[in-house]
Amino acid sequence: MKRLTLIVLAALMSANFAAAQTAAELFQKAKAQVKGESWQNAMKTMDALDAEAARPGNENLKKQLEAPLAFYRGVCEANLGQAPEAIASFQTFLADQPNASMDPSMYSKKAVAAFEEARKTGAPAPAVPNGSPSLFNSYLEFKPPANISDPPDEKWAEGPVQWIMTVEEKRTWAGLSSGGERVEFVEKFWEARNPKPGTPDNTFKTGFERRAAFADAHFNQDEKKRGSLTDRGMVFVLLGPPTYGGRRPIKHGEDPSEPIGQTSVGGVNAAMALSSAVGATQNGRLASSQVAVIADQYSGPGTQAAQANNYQEVWHYRKELLPKGVGYLQVDVSFVTRQGYGSNILQRDPQTLTTLDAAKRKAG
Repeated sequence: MKRLTLIVLAALMSANFAAAQTAAELFQKAKAQVKGESWQNAMKTMDALDAEAARPGNENLKKQLEAPLAFYRGVCEANLGQAPEAIASFQTFLADQPNASMDPSMYSKKAVAAFEEARKTGAPAPAVPNGSPSLFNSYLEFKPPANISDPPDEKWAEGPVQWIMTVEEKRTWAGLSSGGERVEFVEKFWEARNPKPGTPDNTFKTGFERRAAFADAHFNQDEKKRGSLTDRGMVFVLLGPPTYGGRRPIKHGEDPSEPIGQTSVGGVNAAMALSSAVGATQNGRLASSQVAVIADQYSGPGTQAAQANNYQEVWHYRKELLPKGVGYLQVDVSFVTRQGYGSNILQRDPQTLTTLDAAKRKAG
């Protein structure tokens, strides 16, 4: 990866000198920490480098750092036992450097395995179903309809504003009966969130409605529900586009709702096979050894049926995109699609719920 390092350093030095000097130092520090197998410290250094690159005026620097940082993050994540995250990071790297390879003499077996899995599965599947290159870029290029504000009618609170309304606001809204009262409520609702009270340029309202319009356009799952009211739409409305996202099939044993060792073929199949075997005997009985052999054919890891439509979509939010007050360096928001479970169902882990609650409090 020596050539990669030289390219990055050259890019850093071509940016603003002071920023480039700091970034170059951080990049070399992270690289040394990776070499010294100090995985957690390397991740912290890369977070600091991300923050430096996110400063205004460092747009070119941020773009140049994306691929190499994704590579080194992948190395760290693999060695920390975070294989799914490592694969997603390597996919991001390979999208920029498709012909790159990993030297097995320089990196661990875990890192090499994750790298090869990323190459095999290809670049991260776009989180947006329309095949756009990335969710972040798609949002930047999104052109919302001319009028994206929901009318202040009796159904207004059933729209995406429900994600940011306080309990008290919902109670007040429920008690309104006239159109004039609703119009006045909506005006006060947005003014209470105006970063510059009293001015017509309410950037909070504009940004919220733009995110809701994007979610409506891209996250529809059926004709009965708006995209902004789905789980993905709710997260997007509250947090905006993630740093990056990817999608991969769920492998057996990775689904927390699936008991370890449970067959995916199903008990019904085993029961039918046993019934057929019993019917073929003269006395209507099977020896315990025969029952065990048949049952074994329909259980265990070797018989777990592949479910091509079962997948997990993960949106990675780095610290600079998280609401103020959230102490995590990165939050990975996961959505699971599985037969009999649902489509793109938000996995409500503590980090995700804490982050979403912080976004709601900020809005209120």
